[in-house]
Amino acid sequence: MSISATYKVSGMSCGHCEGAVSGEISELPGVSSVKAVASTGEVTVISEAALDETAVRAAVDEAGFELVGTV
Repeated sequence: MSISATYKVSGMSCGHCEGAVSGEISELPGVSSVKAVASTGEVTVISEAALDETAVRAAVDEAGFELVGTV
């Protein structure tokens, strides 16, 4: 079973930003898909189990952006 969660991320403005955020989040255990959309600031993550928001926040921080919260 897969779980989908959508997060709001501030600061993304281009494809490079999307790639940076997607790359960091995709390294989290259990993540199977990440789709970041700079124009909306939304990042949709599909994973095997619910992710710890602290871990997602740390991954987004590592990419240089800020996790605002869930959508």
